[in-house]
Amino acid sequence: MLDTAKPETFDYHALNAMLNLYDGEGNIRFVADRMAARQYFLQHVNQNTVFFHNLEEKLRYLVDEGYYEAQVLDQYSRNFQRAIWDAAYARKFRFPTFLGAFKYYTSYTLKTRDGQRYLERYEDRVVMVALTLARGDEALAMRFMDEIITGRFQPATPTFLNAGKSSRGELISCFLLRLEDNMESIGRGINSALQLSKRGGGVALMLTNIREHGASIKGIENQSSGVIPVMKLLEDSFSYANQLGARQGAGAVYLNAHHPDILRFLDTKRENADEKIRIKTLSLGVVIPDVTFELAKRNEEMYLFSPHDVEKAYGVPFSDISVTEKYDEMVGDKRIRKKKINAREFFQTLAKIQFESGYPYIMFEDTVNRANPIAGRIAMSNLCSEILQVNEASEFNDDLSYRHLGTDISCNLGSLNIAATMDGPDFGGTVEAAIRALTAVSEMSAIDSVPSVRRGNDEAHAVGLGQKYLHGFLARERIHYGSAEGIDFTRAYFAAVAYHAIRASNALAREKGQSFKGFSASKYADGSFFDKYVTRDWLPEPDTVQALFERFGVTLPSREDWAALKAAVMKDGLYNRNLQAVPPTGSISYINNSTSSIHPIVSKIEIRKEGKIGRVYYPAPFMTNDNLEYYRDAYEIGPEALIETYAAATEHVDQGLSLTLFFPAEATTRDINRAQIHAWKRGIKTIYYVRLRQTALEGTEVQGCVSCTL
Repeated sequence: MLDTAKPETFDYHALNAMLNLYDGEGNIRFVADRMAARQYFLQHVNQNTVFFHNLEEKLRYLVDEGYYEAQVLDQYSRNFQRAIWDAAYARKFRFPTFLGAFKYYTSYTLKTRDGQRYLERYEDRVVMVALTLARGDEALAMRFMDEIITGRFQPATPTFLNAGKSSRGELISCFLLRLEDNMESIGRGINSALQLSKRGGGVALMLTNIREHGASIKGIENQSSGVIPVMKLLEDSFSYANQLGARQGAGAVYLNAHHPDILRFLDTKRENADEKIRIKTLSLGVVIPDVTFELAKRNEEMYLFSPHDVEKAYGVPFSDISVTEKYDEMVGDKRIRKKKINAREFFQTLAKIQFESGYPYIMFEDTVNRANPIAGRIAMSNLCSEILQVNEASEFNDDLSYRHLGTDISCNLGSLNIAATMDGPDFGGTVEAAIRALTAVSEMSAIDSVPSVRRGNDEAHAVGLGQKYLHGFLARERIHYGSAEGIDFTRAYFAAVAYHAIRASNALAREKGQSFKGFSASKYADGSFFDKYVTRDWLPEPDTVQALFERFGVTLPSREDWAALKAAVMKDGLYNRNLQAVPPTGSISYINNSTSSIHPIVSKIEIRKEGKIGRVYYPAPFMTNDNLEYYRDAYEIGPEALIETYAAATEHVDQGLSLTLFFPAEATTRDINRAQIHAWKRGIKTIYYVRLRQTALEGTEVQGCVSCTL
């Protein structure tokens, strides 16, 4: 039909739908989607875009009418404004897919206040983001623009959506808060969650320190209601703070596996859970120490410890103690009330709940803390399980004012496009530009409504540089995802990114004359962080992978390069306490036409439901009818190859990676347990969702993290 008719006789939706219809020779109609993207502009975008005669008229209107922040533009001369806009449009950016264009104009571009007409093209949004983050530095603004419009670097959705706009939310993706075992902390935490949620960020909270159901209060037994009522309060809070009706607030809660409420916690996600305890929209995460696995291996009972008693016995909250190190001691301590469950049955329950709901997320506590280069313990993660940072407890007065202001965590995120970065002219320069852009997000963010978040951000300058497009790049280069070559490329690529990210942060420390607070107590300061890099070369072993880097002109750091960097860091410090975190990447991946994060595609032709338009079809990037064999989906590839790929990357990421495990429809809870054990043994830090194939149809949409999907 497409072959015998003119494309203009079809609307863009019909053309896009032809992706799901093979031609007469059994080939996917990729050309139909490219035509759909063009028709979308002809039939919709161009007709609904406000016309301006020139750039000056456009900018004057957008500032005068309160759409753009005047102070952003006022940092630059008129001549430079024209130069950067001309340079952006000279790139002749085009959306290669209909969904990419549709996503941008639906969710990101600036619209008139009635939402009916468009005020920006893609180039305009890119330039405003670059100008905002460069803060008056013309050379840096041009550099940011180039990195973003070529697709090498992509700021996270909150940054890309909001930068430069007068009416906007925060530039930050998500936040992490810890709650302590007192009503003041819980009350302040709920208020903080409301404040952060209304500003557009997802919020994760740690519940490990809250005393269990039936614990005593002021010496009176059986008074505590445990963690479930707190979860219900938080769920209602996120539902209320629905971000101007655009979406419900997003929240997650984390609990240690050795908390006495752990089984009740998991029960809230059962399919047949009582409505009194059922948690529908809040995400759950479980923190599992090594000792839990060891107990299950020996088929022993696992003890659950009262957080209130632990804090009284040790003088510090439960979350600040290594359960693995103190387990036997706490078992024998008569001051600590405890109960026990079978360790294997716990893991079976965990797998069953994951089988039913995809939850909980898992954080392997000891793996995370062994890899942590910063002084202090990490006891929780975020909504997408990639943020792993140290936070500090706050203390409150009766009126909820701070007696001691602790530190909480904000996520300043963005991602590199692996294919575009490899294609680019300066690999190290792209990484450095990304770190500088994310640092600007951190420095420009001041969450005064939650002082602990502001203090944490101001002292740490922590960022999370992620990656995407691994599967698409490997397929383009005729390398199978999960193969020895694919894993070796991943390991070498992430080692190179780590080197250049640390180098960039070291340069920032020299320029600004300061390091992050706590640097002197870190493994960076004493040089031990670099031990594994100065004693061996992290270079590809197969000649084919080495040749791949050479073909793209990417020079990989040697142990001598690492030794020089070690000396520079020990001398001048680092500006950013944390540098890398690999989130899931959602809407932005469609705009950049890239495979999400570093996991495989979920189908060759993905099917999404997009509001009023209904079904939209999206082809895997770089896929052609000649290379389909390299596009096995995540369910075909299976969890083992994913774990091995993520393990190769994890070695060089100071925080975490959002690892979703995919299983075929016939998988059992035993398969899930085996994958969990394999992930733990291979040094994986966190597990995000567990997904089972539910239908034979390719492209069933997987709902992902709503805060960190870049």
